[in-house]
Amino acid sequence: MAEKRVTLADVARRAGLSSSAASMILNGRPGTRLSEDAHRRVHDAALQLGYRPNVAARSLRTDRTATIGFISDVVATTRFASGLIRGALAAAEEAGHVVFVLETGGDPDREAQAVRAMLDRQVDGLIFASMQAREVTVPEVPRGIPVIMLNATNALHANSVLPDEEAGGADAVRLLLEQGLGDAIVLLGRNTEIEHDTVKSSTIARRMLGIRSEMRAHGFSFLEEIPSPSWEPGDGYAATTALLERRDDVRALLCMNDRLAFGAYQAIAETSLNIPENISIASFDDDEIAGYLRPGLTTVALPHEAMGRAAVQVLLTSRPAGPLLVPMPVRARGSIRHHQTSPISPNPAPTHQTPTLETTE
Repeated sequence: MAEKRVTLADVARRAGLSSSAASMILNGRPGTRLSEDAHRRVHDAALQLGYRPNVAARSLRTDRTATIGFISDVVATTRFASGLIRGALAAAEEAGHVVFVLETGGDPDREAQAVRAMLDRQVDGLIFASMQAREVTVPEVPRGIPVIMLNATNALHANSVLPDEEAGGADAVRLLLEQGLGDAIVLLGRNTEIEHDTVKSSTIARRMLGIRSEMRAHGFSFLEEIPSPSWEPGDGYAATTALLERRDDVRALLCMNDRLAFGAYQAIAETSLNIPENISIASFDDDEIAGYLRPGLTTVALPHEAMGRAAVQVLLTSRPAGPLLVPMPVRARGSIRHHQTSPISPNPAPTHQTPTLETTE
């Protein structure tokens, strides 16, 4: 037989107070004029009895359920962006909320069904998350339900949480410039289609803006900009192999993501060159494998957990409409050659402060 649920009346009886007084204390209502001793007795009684508030009853009084709906395409089933959910869950728990997670695979019909399911459960707000930062279509949501776009954008919902790709792009360039490599860098993975198509990516254009602005600010240009239709290890391997066959003046690669860098590592390993003695490599994303390479890959990380936390905080605090950019931390490992000094260029005009490095073994 199921154990009887402890009620507010049970707590009040144990504390020797009325149910209304116990309710005011447990709900933290200000100005109750109840003594410190009364507060202590109520909290002690609740702890001793194992009292848990009736969320359903409270929601009828407050019109709040302390629940958040999290709708994503493939965030939950891929390791690449699961940090978005981890961060959201952690922030929600700290705020006394729970998160309902539904995944749609990006299918419009399933997205509409997910919204209806969340509304049926009377969530206090909705977070729409995307594995890859891009413009997404959002089903109709009733007015009054807060919506936050996480790693995504939507024209009808201005509140969004995105990585600060422009600053991250500039930081990656500075990592190489500070080691005197500015006149010998090849950009691997440029893709103008992705750069200018917000449906595919709403952030890559900003990453490229940061990269190009930092190079121009110091009077440098890339030896080459090698395009790539997709950013997979095979593309990085093929591009790097062909590059090293046709020229011998390359001293650094700036890869548009870690998977391209993984392929570059393989191509360099098949030559007499070494990383970082002959060729330095910087990249983006901080894929889990980056730390297992030898030497470890220096990369500018996508701050997924911090973004997930921020989305919940924005939702719960009703932050004014607009994008929130989360800094991208640098994971400094062993793939960039280090000098005793830090030359940048004959035209030093940094556009922002030197990034704070997080050194990883």
